[in-house]
Amino acid sequence: MSTTAPPAHRTAWTAVLASIGAFVTSLDVVVVSTALPEFQAQLHAGLSDLEWTLNAYNLAFACLMLTGSALGDRFGKRRLYVIGLGVFTAASAACALSGGVGELIAARTVQGCGAALVLPLSLSLISDAFPPEKRGAAIGIWGGITGLGVAAGPVVGGVILQYWDWQWVFWINVPVGVVTLLLCLARMPESYGRRPQLDVRGVVLAAAALFALTWAPVRAPEAGWGSGEVLGSLAAGAVLLTVFLMWQRRARHPMLPLGHFRDRTFSVANATTFLLAFSLIGSLFMIAQMFQTGLGHDPLQTGLRMLVWTGMPMIVAPIAGGLSDRFGNKPFMVSGLLLQGGGLLWLSRAAEPGVGFGSLVLPLVVSGIGISMVFPTVANAVVGSVPATDSALAAGANNTVRESGGVFGVAVLAAVFAANGGYGSPASFMDGFRHAEIVAAVVALAGALVGCLAPRRPAAGPLTVARHRPAGAPAGADRARTPGAVR
Repeated sequence: MSTTAPPAHRTAWTAVLASIGAFVTSLDVVVVSTALPEFQAQLHAGLSDLEWTLNAYNLAFACLMLTGSALGDRFGKRRLYVIGLGVFTAASAACALSGGVGELIAARTVQGCGAALVLPLSLSLISDAFPPEKRGAAIGIWGGITGLGVAAGPVVGGVILQYWDWQWVFWINVPVGVVTLLLCLARMPESYGRRPQLDVRGVVLAAAALFALTWAPVRAPEAGWGSGEVLGSLAAGAVLLTVFLMWQRRARHPMLPLGHFRDRTFSVANATTFLLAFSLIGSLFMIAQMFQTGLGHDPLQTGLRMLVWTGMPMIVAPIAGGLSDRFGNKPFMVSGLLLQGGGLLWLSRAAEPGVGFGSLVLPLVVSGIGISMVFPTVANAVVGSVPATDSALAAGANNTVRESGGVFGVAVLAAVFAANGGYGSPASFMDGFRHAEIVAAVVALAGALVGCLAPRRPAAGPLTVARHRPAGAPAGADRARTPGAVR
């Protein structure tokens, strides 16, 4: 069994192509929100329809990431990554060609299914391609490019809507997707997990549990947190999750080995991911509205102003990822969440009707630096705390946790906003905004406390794990890899 590392040019191609996939799926999460007024005007969409152009994507995305990771382990990570890119690209074209809001929502659902394959497998492919001593830097670059997608979303959306039709919000994905797909087939090596069989029952139970748990916060703003629909969805999700965990204990080839959660690094990193995503995505939802509704800026002006916050990962994430290879992940996880929480508290104090942009720059920069320190280091901690053959499932679990945290963050902060303010006037909006951001800050600071529970340097030493080559996989697919200890 060969232990030769992939050629340097193949490793570089993997890093670039996997990061592009993460970029386009992250961009799409944000850019579509800028086009909602155009959907309303040109497709005659109601408020509920507008919500579902976002929710359909997010639900499919959150529910199927674990499934996508399991399929990648079994049938090949590059193969499923390419399939995901193909589905995402074709669905983007279908979105652009939609003649009504129902067609758009259906296409957005398919788009989310493709993204659920792309994002977790992009992280796993990078983790497989790089040795432990370089993995943090590589994941930092991946995190920076992924963050660039979030940062560019409002700006790209604003430019497109100012000069072109809303369909180009989706058409821009097509050439990028096609070129990336072809380059993946030509330049990216294949890799496999160790599972010779697919845990079909586990896949179904996981998807059903995640759907029920995600449906509740998605519907809560309209139906109410105390409604039978929301409470029933939460209860059903809890039952399905319990059944899934019980099955994973018994399954011969579990899709998510529960033993990983006994590793403190793995558990703490996922918990901090949830709390960071709750704070970050919820705040992204609120801050974008603050600039438009509270301060009267148009979408392009809003996107440009938000770059001081959302653009930080492009600069800081690669640096933090590289330094984590030397100093470990924990210092960056904890200090980053402290900066995120402190920046949001500062922002909540500074926000008031008519406030100048200069008063908001520093708190947004501080918060953005904190975000940029945490995301690459928690991703590195998660994939580095498991055997190499489980990296896809670890990445899938972490991305699922992140997406779920974001969904709950938007729902909870929206509820806090509604209870303390409203859209009647800029003053009323800012009242609700301040309360919502205080909650977001407290959640981020709680994440810093959780991060303190992570071991400074886990005791487990390097672990060599062979890749099992499934029947029909090409020769050399069982190349061994030594992941090394997580720091």
